[in-house]
Amino acid sequence: MNAWAGHIVSGARRFWPFLAWLAAFYTVWVLIVSLNGLWPVVRDHWPIAAAMAAGSYFAGSTPMGGGTVGFPVLVLLFDLPASLGRNFGLAVQSAGMVSASVFILTARRTLDWALLRPALAGALIGTPLGAAFIAPYASDILVKLMFAVTWASFGIIHWLKLNDIVKPEGPRHPHDRLDTPVGLFIGLSGGVVASLTGVGIDMMIYTVLVLFYRADLKMAIPTSVLLMAATSLIGIASNAALGAINPALYAIDPAVFYNWLAAAPVVALGAPLGAVIVNYMPRRPTLLIVSTLCLAQFVWTVFKEGVDGWLLMAVLGALAGLCAAFLWLFQLGERQDSRAC
Repeated sequence: MNAWAGHIVSGARRFWPFLAWLAAFYTVWVLIVSLNGLWPVVRDHWPIAAAMAAGSYFAGSTPMGGGTVGFPVLVLLFDLPASLGRNFGLAVQSAGMVSASVFILTARRTLDWALLRPALAGALIGTPLGAAFIAPYASDILVKLMFAVTWASFGIIHWLKLNDIVKPEGPRHPHDRLDTPVGLFIGLSGGVVASLTGVGIDMMIYTVLVLFYRADLKMAIPTSVLLMAATSLIGIASNAALGAINPALYAIDPAVFYNWLAAAPVVALGAPLGAVIVNYMPRRPTLLIVSTLCLAQFVWTVFKEGVDGWLLMAVLGALAGLCAAFLWLFQLGERQDSRAC
């Protein structure tokens, strides 16, 4: 009994920043809901909370942000605008993936800082620029198809190269001349993608790490979580600031806040739980499930939106092109890896 008590006390001391974060978050959430009489709103939006229970687990245990579940649920299932799905994704990840990031940092998980630092700098530039000059002018169907193609390519490359992705262990070979420019490119381009869909930058840094750098998943996934958490905060803050400046063009739909109220208390625990469980569960089944879901949402989007004719050909061409780019990246990594050996 004394040993168990000592173990609990030791764990509490080690993880006190994470526990303090949870206490602060839930205190603020309860005050917001109680003081504004919003309990009926939370109750009425229970479907998104239920969906995000699964989404937050994947957010903490895979390179998929919680918005990867929230976006299709709100946009494809509930027929809400893509802009609402994007803003909800950024908002809910600002709770869930930030919570997972606090846990990851507290647990002192290994991160690829050589790539993460320049990627964070790039996201700080690319995300606000995308939010200001691209996202307001992108049509709903374009955003939906971009989301569908991006994550379908993620699913395909994992089905094709899963054995190679799960095999590496330990630290990667450094590429001093490449890390900074590659990280900046991920941050800049991924920030623009996130400003449109609410997700994507996490998948980009993850795929570069596992396909090109041959990084261990135990490092690649936490690194992607931290980048998506930071980008989500930058993205939702940018959209809120732009909305205050020009509400007609950049206003955030109030439904984003209502859905966030229902989902936030779920993801604040669900995402860190995923970050814990991922260390004890085989990676292969989890990645196969995620990859299958990515392909399923692509098929769902194409049929639901009635994509056919030349548009369907363009979408399939974009998917093939992105998959080809991933395979090319994998081959480059194979050459680099053989030279390092």
